[in-house]
Amino acid sequence: MSKQPKIVYFFRKPFEGNHSIEELFGFIQGSMPGHLPYRNYVMRYHSKGLFRRAANTVLSAFHQGKVNHITGDVHYISLALKKKKTILTIHDLVALNRSSGLKHALIKYFWYTLPSRRVKYVTVISESTKSALLECIRIDPEKVIVIHNCLSPQISYQPKAFNTAKPTVFQIGTGHNKNLENIIRAFAGMNIRLTILGKLREHQLELLKEHQTDYANYVNIPYEEVILRYREADMVTFVSTYEGFGLPVIEANGTGRPVITGNGTSMPEVAGNAAVLVDPEDIEGIRASAIKIIEDKEFRDDLIQKGLENVKRFRPEKIAGEYADLYAKVMGESTGPQASN
Repeated sequence: MSKQPKIVYFFRKPFEGNHSIEELFGFIQGSMPGHLPYRNYVMRYHSKGLFRRAANTVLSAFHQGKVNHITGDVHYISLALKKKKTILTIHDLVALNRSSGLKHALIKYFWYTLPSRRVKYVTVISESTKSALLECIRIDPEKVIVIHNCLSPQISYQPKAFNTAKPTVFQIGTGHNKNLENIIRAFAGMNIRLTILGKLREHQLELLKEHQTDYANYVNIPYEEVILRYREADMVTFVSTYEGFGLPVIEANGTGRPVITGNGTSMPEVAGNAAVLVDPEDIEGIRASAIKIIEDKEFRDDLIQKGLENVKRFRPEKIAGEYADLYAKVMGESTGPQASN
């Protein structure tokens, strides 16, 4: 009898402070049906340089299962895995958006085009990401399956009396797409406390000082502390210019906090009617949205209730069930009379 595991999850070697993919699939695995045993294989090397990537690719070939699931970031290892048994998850196309010229062409081919051809199915985390991928490369749309990210089971509703006198606003992220600069400008002169998650750049520190913003900053804190920051907040801002999914939207929903988010890419899809959607470049619009949440209790309470309903779409057991169905499909197709490796 073969001892080959049913599902093997292939993970990147994580960088310090960057564990989002590992956390996401940990939640999914915790809700996976018991008849689908799995194991994880973590890359031996970080994805830096040709030698390390080649070594990761070769080593991955010796750890395959009945279904191979590349969870993200190490798309290139698909070259060594059996096509009819392999699923690739693509989280976003940020790497393409940040590049140009020859680098853009190389990333497009080796991170997206070639890996997508070398797998049975590609899963993406939003309809927005699917549309962007199909615009970028030639691939059968039927091969691309949308399976959303899931909400952490650690997130739960925590009612809180809203501090209208001086609300705490939890801002998620400081990266180029997180739009912190416009958040700072929008709240200039308002009596709020801004809690910022992520390492602040020098120009952001100068902007905070310029606008005399009362703020706290947290960097590389464990997820348990991130949850505490949600619970302490009165509202959440996540007005990004680009997101492959936008997990903080549903984390705010699940905690019971009103959230302001961007009106582009995946965020409207994830938020539904459970957030205030604004143009990330509209500073006055961001400010007006925050003031309405602060001053209009009925509006605020309605957002919270819609958020609690919205998170039902992203429960771990629901998302795990969608992956389990896809794994069963792959196993059925790979063992059928028409299949070959």
